[in-house]
Amino acid sequence: MQVTNTTASQAATQTGNAATDTTAVNSDYDVFLQLLTAQVKNQDPLDPMSSDDFSSQLAQFSAVEQQVKTNDLLEALGVQMSVMGMGEMATWIGLDARAAAAASFDGSPISISPNPAASADRAVLVVRDSSGNEVQRQDFTPSTDEIQWAGVDGNGAPFASGLYTFEVESYSGDELIATTKAEIYSRVLEAKSRNGETILVLEGGVEVLSTSVSALRDPV
Repeated sequence: MQVTNTTASQAATQTGNAATDTTAVNSDYDVFLQLLTAQVKNQDPLDPMSSDDFSSQLAQFSAVEQQVKTNDLLEALGVQMSVMGMGEMATWIGLDARAAAAASFDGSPISISPNPAASADRAVLVVRDSSGNEVQRQDFTPSTDEIQWAGVDGNGAPFASGLYTFEVESYSGDELIATTKAEIYSRVLEAKSRNGETILVLEGGVEVLSTSVSALRDPV
């Protein structure tokens, strides 16, 4: 179990266009400083730059300098906030997270939160393998109560280990009124940052956004 804290990549991704803007401002700052220095060194001593013009250019120099410092501060703040977010995600490692994601089956039952349609009078749990092929259908009484998928076929033989996804078909009489993804509980193994978002790695290498997690609990 680990937390991947890619601070350098977080700075590059989270600041995004701001990082590009900072580079441009730094470039302008350097060019402006060079031009101002050259102008002062090469001015005609018999016709020097007026104090008003010089003051105006110094004011511009000060404004550019301040903008550079502000951009540097914002970039550092963005990195710090990202690190803080990763630190918070570290407390999730080892917990069971609930999300609409594939579940890793290794012979142990999988906990499922079905969430059928409220008006359904019949519900079916549809199980698919990692290739999307339907491998099982199970009727259950419509309810939001957690159910356990044992992972065995009609003859009691266990399914092969691997990733499985679950859908719930809700029926009113014989009419299919909704098909929804069921949420499953899976252990959080790792947290990492990608493109400015926090990704949780679950059992079986399944990756989900931290924002897609609807519940956390201690392992059962």
